[in-house]
Parts: sequence; structure tokens; C-alpha cells
Amino acid sequence: MLSDALLYQLSLTLVPNIGPVQAKLLLQYCEPEEIFHAKKSFLEKIEGIGPVRAESIKKFDGFYRAEEEIKFIEKYNITPLFITDDAYPKRLLNCFDPPTLLFYKGTADLNTQKLVAIIGSRNHTEYARQVTDKLVKDLAEQQVTVVSGLAYGVDGLAHKAALKNNLPTVGVLAHGLNQIYPPEHAGLAKDMVTNNGGLLTEFGSHSKPDRHNFPARNRIVAGMCDATIVIETGIKGGSMITAELANNYNKDVFAIPGKVTDTKSAGCNYLIKNNKAMLLTDGEQLAEIMGWQQQKKKVGGRQKKLFIELGPDEKVIADILQEKEAVHIDEINARSGLTSSAVAAAILSLELQNVVLSLPGKQYQLA
Repeated sequence: MLSDALLYQLSLTLVPNIGPVQAKLLLQYCEPEEIFHAKKSFLEKIEGIGPVRAESIKKFDGFYRAEEEIKFIEKYNITPLFITDDAYPKRLLNCFDPPTLLFYKGTADLNTQKLVAIIGSRNHTEYARQVTDKLVKDLAEQQVTVVSGLAYGVDGLAHKAALKNNLPTVGVLAHGLNQIYPPEHAGLAKDMVTNNGGLLTEFGSHSKPDRHNFPARNRIVAGMCDATIVIETGIKGGSMITAELANNYNKDVFAIPGKVTDTKSAGCNYLIKNNKAMLLTDGEQLAEIMGWQQQKKKVGGRQKKLFIELGPDEKVIADILQEKEAVHIDEINARSGLTSSAVAAAILSLELQNVVLSLPGKQYQLA
């Protein structure tokens, strides 16, 4: 049986007027159960909550809905990932609006070292198919995990190419796990789950793939990955939204160029032209930019005594970097327990002291 704490975790996502941003604020002061038992006067004093949202919490009477969701989770062996859980995709913690709770069906590591989103048009061309197949094949030796939205078009191509090359692939859904949308991808979804991949969503069971769910889904795709690659897209659409979100989250964005006369590549060309994405041609280039081709160094001889004179924040960063060859800034932020500004200040100080080196792809390693 799942923990009783899940009842309150789920209920927090069901309270009217309380979205991911407000839930994140509340969780800085209280555990989920404590939020529902706290006095209104306490809740409304929390910055960003106020009397209206505090009233919504105190009047919440939808615990039965959370109980129904728990039954669904247990019946279908779904893994709930609360924002404080170890298995929660930690790169999302650096987004201002991380999902409070995610539902996961699969075995892929959502905190693996190399997570890449591959997205694009639903009505793809043969060019997009060829580029996607070649790109994923190129990335196979890097053992990346491919993330996309399980939609028609490039999303489906990316998932299929990953399976073909024995790479884990995760589909982020805009609906509950009681269905697959589009239904034509039901077989693909099953193959993903059974081949070390998975399906991930913040929407509870019986949530339909309504239009307004897709931008919310796109922010998860952008936020949980190190890089977002746009294969082919028009000047408007979901892929452009995802690319913009990735930029706002300070993620690396890449785009495959197309003919200037091709409207289906107009979005990619626009992103490149306006410095919103780096021009990408192949997987080798991506690996180089992301720092995945760095030569391995012997790290066993590093001695902790080198860091005795470092400040407390600098020591935290150095200890994290000592564990492996290169660490992405998102992982440093998530693991350090420091604010992003404190991490930035500590890293800058370490760089000035020649203790830390900055690598391509927002990664860092000990000098």
C-alpha cells in the first residue's frame, strides 16, 4: 500500500487556485498534510498565497478524489513522483513552475546524465524523418535518453528511432495514464514502457487531452532535458512554444536548418536567425557542444585537503564535482541545496581560483 502522505500530496494538486507555483511556495513552509491543517491566518500570510487561496485550502473537500486516484495508481502499478522525492526529475526543480506531482509508468532513469528532447511538426516531411533517424543513430553511442511528447510526426519518429537504436525513450503526456493519445500510438507507448523507457504525466487519470494541457506538457519536456532539439516546425505551433520555454529555463536549444522557401522549416530557421537556437547538423556536433566528448580524467587522486580553505558554499559545489567527471548546472542547483544565485556566485569564485572549469553545455568539472 502507498503511504498515507500520498493522499495529501495528491490533494494539494486538486485545490482550486493552487497551481504548481503556489504549491512550491507552500511547501517551503509546510509538509503537504500540515498545509491542510494549518490556520488560515498562517496560510494567507505566505507571500503569493493571500486570503483567497488560503480560503480555497481550508474549504477543500475533494479528498475522495485523491482516494480514487490512489486506487488507480495501485491498480496499474503507477509510480507517483512528488516534488520532494528522490526519483522526481530534478532538472525540473530549477524551473519556476515545476509540477507538484508526476505520474510515471516505466523504468527509465529520469535523472540520468544525458536527457535530450527531440520535437517537431506533426505533419513532418521525408527530410524530417531522415534527419531524426540519423540524429538518434549518431547519439546512440552517447547512451542518451530521448524525450518527446508521443504526438504524431517528429515526436513519434524520435521515439521509434530511439527504440530502433536501443535507447531509453520517455513520452510526456498531456492527459492521464488511463489512455494514450493519439490512440494510434498505443503500441508504440507499450514498446517504450517495456524497453527501459516510460510514460510521464502530471495529469491524473481520466484527464482528457484538452488543448490547454499541451503547453503545460511542453514545459515538462523542456524543463527535464539538458537540450531541446527542434527537427522541423512551422513558424507557429507547439514546438516553438517548447523551444521558447527551454530558452526561458536557460536550457540549450538546437534547431535543424531547412530551405528558406520551406514553410515547414520556417520555425527552425527563425529560431536560428534570432539566436534562440544553435544550428545543428548531426549528433557528433551536439555531443561536442554538450561536453559529452570530454576526455576522461583520473579523478581518484584528487585530495579533499585541497578544498579546506574554501568557503561553505564553494565546498558544497566542489564536493559535488568530485563525484564524477562533469556535472550539469541543473544537477548542481538541485543537489547543492543552495539558491541559484548562491550557486552562480560560488562557481564564479571557484573558477577565479582555478578550482573549477566551465565546459560546453552548461557543465562544470574540477580543474
